[in-house]
Amino acid sequence: MKFTKMHGCGNDYVYVDCTKEMIPKAEQTAVFVSDRHFGIGSDGLILIAPSQRADFEMIMFNADGSLGEMCGNGIRCVGKYVYDHGLTDQTHITVDTLAGIKNLELTVTDGKVTEALVDMGAPEFSCDRIPVVCDKETAIAEPITVDGKTYEMTCVSMGNPHCVIFCEEDVRSLDLEKIGPSFERHERFPKRINTEFVNVLDDSHVRMRVWERGSGETLACGTGACAVAAAAVSNHLTKPSVDVELLGGHLMITWDQEKNLIWMKGPAVTVFEGEIELPWDRQS
Repeated sequence: MKFTKMHGCGNDYVYVDCTKEMIPKAEQTAVFVSDRHFGIGSDGLILIAPSQRADFEMIMFNADGSLGEMCGNGIRCVGKYVYDHGLTDQTHITVDTLAGIKNLELTVTDGKVTEALVDMGAPEFSCDRIPVVCDKETAIAEPITVDGKTYEMTCVSMGNPHCVIFCEEDVRSLDLEKIGPSFERHERFPKRINTEFVNVLDDSHVRMRVWERGSGETLACGTGACAVAAAAVSNHLTKPSVDVELLGGHLMITWDQEKNLIWMKGPAVTVFEGEIELPWDRQS
């Protein structure tokens, strides 16, 4: 199987061009290639496929093989892949995802895409649609008890579910390997949850770490950064334009409240390309 390893702010995926032919056993392939010791090493697998509704379709799998609705860092890399590999010559493209069709504006330097601006759509605060178990219509600064400790959560969907926790203590010191799984599989989240732990540094700058559903801690999460910006504005903590600092870099997030659209701008990087034999190919 031919592949390209790419990342956005360190949130890395294995990308496969499926515009001509889909790969079999995609879920198992995602688990295999994501393994950082016995596979390629990534946060998941992204298939780039043809679409009848948009220019391309992005099919995303987490590292555990589960299907993901949307990945902000991943979709920027999809834009880079299709332009750099000559699948399109347009700098404005549309990509179909399980969270809907997304619009991308590609920045090209010396014939290669270096970054992308993505229309991430409207943030969704309805508890029923996220979903989160709550006796209120929305969960903004809503108490939640996890492992005996009470936090305040703000829940947002960016096409996938997010729980944002604003912290007084430095998020860099948190033991996410311990608390992340407890949030992910908490009974209040029927479809599990992505959890962001956030320090507000000033009204236009936040720092976050993320525990992603199905992948664990990653260096960055684009939809998570958007959810953090929406949550910060909703809690009157920041302005609508926010520099989100992640372990892997920075994303600029802007919530256009008049149009109710969130825009994300960030880098897209190719790491290497290669070809790998899958275990089931050896057996056949």
